Amino acid sequence: MKTKILTFILLSTAFLANAQNIKEIIKQADEKFRGNSSQGEMTMIIERPNWSRTVSMKNWTLGNEYSLIYITSPAKEKGQVFLKRKKDMWNWVPNIERMIKIPPSMMMQSWMGSDFTNDDLVRESSLVKDYTHKLIGEEIIDGFNCYKAELIPFDDAPVVWGKVMMWISKKELHWLKAEFYDEDGYLVNTEILTDVKKMDDRIMPTRMEMIPADDEGHKTVIIFNDMKFDVDLKESFFSQQNMKRIR
Repeated sequence: MKTKILTFILLSTAFLANAQNIKEIIKQADEKFRGNSSQGEMTMIIERPNWSRTVSMKNWTLGNEYSLIYITSPAKEKGQVFLKRKKDMWNWVPNIERMIKIPPSMMMQSWMGSDFTNDDLVRESSLVKDYTHKLIGEEIIDGFNCYKAELIPFDDAPVVWGKVMMWISKKELHWLKAEFYDEDGYLVNTEILTDVKKMDDRIMPTRMEMIPADDEGHKTVIIFNDMKFDVDLKESFFSQQNMKRIR
């Protein structure tokens, strides 16, 4: 009996300690995909009940403030570039030689016809800064023991989600699942991350699926084909001038 009580006390103490650190746990899981900076190649597959489409791209990031995405295929979209600098985002369309600024009101619009939004691709909103964090339990996801956390946005946060649920593996700090709810508490999207493998200097999920709750047969998959972290990038790389030169 004493052993059971001691075990319960130790587990309860560990849970409370992790509850206090859940914000840092979420931060580390999120940063695993970027590092201080990153450079990579990705493939996006948009799946619909009667068709599918594949988009290939290169991407560069610097912290959480700068991001650049260059579309390499298909031919129709090749050369398009998306740039984020702090709170601003632009799209360069070479076919019409036009620079389009994407306003905040468009951040939740579909990105290139996928189930990801502009916000998802450039992480305009911050899972660390814009939300409160609460550890509400533990679950097993795909064989990993995970923390289950609830994120509620601050009243003045520039986000549309009423709540985000996240599952992060306890030992490895892999972000393995997230659920996004609207302000009325209805599930909108489920994000599932799998295919954990080594990318450069870290082990991380390399397949990301976004599944809308109300569109049966709809799904978008992003596969990280190659990633390099903590590469030498400067803020000046993320410029409108470079959008027109990047290849």
